[in-house]
Amino acid sequence: MVQTLGIVDILWRGRNVPVEKGAKLKLGGIKNNAVTYGRKVGRAQEFVGSEITATTHLERGVSYKTIFTAEEGELQVTCDTGHIYTFPDAFMTDPPEMTGGEGGKLELKWMAGDYEEVMR
Repeated sequence: MVQTLGIVDILWRGRNVPVEKGAKLKLGGIKNNAVTYGRKVGRAQEFVGSEITATTHLERGVSYKTIFTAEEGELQVTCDTGHIYTFPDAFMTDPPEMTGGEGGKLELKWMAGDYEEVMR
């Protein structure tokens, strides 16, 4: 039986961030854009950044400032399939909004450039 992605763990600036299921990882890289001219289609390349989205909860005794920072830092995404993606220049895009009554949910969003992939 083949294992598929189930659990995603996030380490942000050296701190483990527990996340709900449903975390999203869109790896950046070269993208091909269609260019139509005459009766031909060509391609023009561009680099697109990586996007990482995860939901955590604000726990008692944890400062909001330890979760959100406007500074760049290292983000590591570890998957239970053995894939580890490291983004040395990640940054959070928006201050997360807290949702009351649902455990203080915080949706965290990062953007990053190129990544390093390790498979164990």
